[in-house]
Amino acid sequence: MHTEQQQRAHTLLRSRGIDHALFANPYTVTWLTGFTPPLQHGAGPFVGGPPVVWYEAGEFMLIVIDFYDTAGLTIPVVHYPGNTVDRPIPSADNLAKIVRDFVSRGPSAAKLGAEMRHLPAFLLPPEANSVAIDGWLDPLRMVKTAEELEALRRAFALTDLAHAAARRATGVGAREIEVWTAAHSAAQQAAGGHLPFGNDCVVSYRQNNIGGLPGDLALHPGDSLMVDLSVRADGYWSDSCATYYAAEPSEKQKAMHRVAMQALEFAISLIKPGVRASEIDRKVRGFIAEAGYPVYPHHTGHGIGVSTHEEPRIVPYNSIPLEPGMVIMLEPGIYFPQEAAVRLEDAVLVTSDGAVVLTHHDKSLP
Repeated sequence: MHTEQQQRAHTLLRSRGIDHALFANPYTVTWLTGFTPPLQHGAGPFVGGPPVVWYEAGEFMLIVIDFYDTAGLTIPVVHYPGNTVDRPIPSADNLAKIVRDFVSRGPSAAKLGAEMRHLPAFLLPPEANSVAIDGWLDPLRMVKTAEELEALRRAFALTDLAHAAARRATGVGAREIEVWTAAHSAAQQAAGGHLPFGNDCVVSYRQNNIGGLPGDLALHPGDSLMVDLSVRADGYWSDSCATYYAAEPSEKQKAMHRVAMQALEFAISLIKPGVRASEIDRKVRGFIAEAGYPVYPHHTGHGIGVSTHEEPRIVPYNSIPLEPGMVIMLEPGIYFPQEAAVRLEDAVLVTSDGAVVLTHHDKSLP
């Protein structure tokens, strides 16, 4: 597992003269190793620093606190002790000693690549000949391996189940949090365990009805509910969005929904190798504008993988061309604050001659 990712990283580092490296970006760590720390309670009070990956001579090693579960990883793991009852918690010192020992044992002239934006300064010895390598692996993450695609398909299948539960739970009197809870429960029941869960669950009469976490807001006749869901399974995130209705939608809501669906289908039709992200963005925004609606203020889409948002971002400034193996989220929407909103989203795999849709949730009108 993750051997192809490690080989890609090794080739890149050697081509740029990097002898040793420390990776601390959590998405890089997951991409290289498959390890994902728990999200439910944050880092925890005993953690001395972020999980890091040490690279040397073509080999990668994960360094984490001893209470993290690393069973099943194929990469070598070094644990540092954290909690103690007989003296102040020493986890930061323990982590620093391991990292500094690795850094110091190489030749003084050896270049050390380090993800500086995520690496605590105390981990590096002052004499380290360090070079910032933040973002170096981001382009490699855009094209998925076969293993990554299987993990993403499993995550998308869970989100499809969550959407089915959300659709069933939506109705007059239902609260945002009730719909959200039903969706989360369905995904976790299917997975057989806890799943990190996001993104939006908002009723149409909110002032900011583009997105937000669910609250104690009930649906009334004439309201819609935008449900944008992600789960993380096996280290990889899904994403998808649909809009549901408390009762029979109005003619305005039906028209908005149809245009959003057409815009999504149009966006999918544009996906092929070589097309630039900015071109897709421009054409889909133009589709919404030509239909007579205000153009959405967010991205048209984004990549997905070990992070919920990855390159290539489908936005006006981004000239990155699509390549086979990329997985792209597409999510056009139409919004009238405090009145009506609709967003629909699918995931597509870029292939040699077009796109394959990876999400299969019901986005139709009731």
